[in-house]
Amino acid sequence: MTGTMRAPRSRGGLSGLLLVLLGLWGGLLPFVGPYFGFGFSPDDTWVYDTDRLQLVIAPAVAVVLGGLIVLAAANRAFAMLGGWLAALGGAWFVVGTTVAALWDVNGVGSPLGSDEGQRVAENLSGFLGLGVVIAFLAGLALGRFAVIGVRERRGAAASDEPGQTGSGKTQPLVFGRYSQENRPPAHARAAGDRHIAGERRDDP
Repeated sequence: MTGTMRAPRSRGGLSGLLLVLLGLWGGLLPFVGPYFGFGFSPDDTWVYDTDRLQLVIAPAVAVVLGGLIVLAAANRAFAMLGGWLAALGGAWFVVGTTVAALWDVNGVGSPLGSDEGQRVAENLSGFLGLGVVIAFLAGLALGRFAVIGVRERRGAAASDEPGQTGSGKTQPLVFGRYSQENRPPAHARAAGDRHIAGERRDDP
């Protein structure tokens, strides 16, 4: 049923917002992290190269765009497309540095932390952990849009019943000569019936 393709915008509200925020975090961390001593070398802000384009910017754009689609879409198929786009971006945050080595991508730089704990936190928050959380939220959004709620199913079923039009408005049900909405007052109906009866008696 076509009605089941509609979904309330609130269904992907929280997961879509979180995906947008996480995508922004992943895309901006290597560029603004050195302001706070938390990020990746070199210890300078807004350093751009093609490695960062492939490993950071591209997946971040995919996650942000997918999150915006999940956040705003009212069509179930379109929202699921956004969920898959965000999931692919999250997966690339996890495996990108390993897979991209096949075409000689060196990476975004080593962690800036001076101790082991901070270096682990930088790797997790910038790539591995970030990608896992993004993939989880994208999967959650996909699951929510894959389920058809009871109210949505009832609304789709009602739109397919007789007396419904494509605009969703109920057409008046017809009883006899008059529709329920356009039925004349009782005294007018009685006068009309007497007139018709009189004409029938006068017929030869």
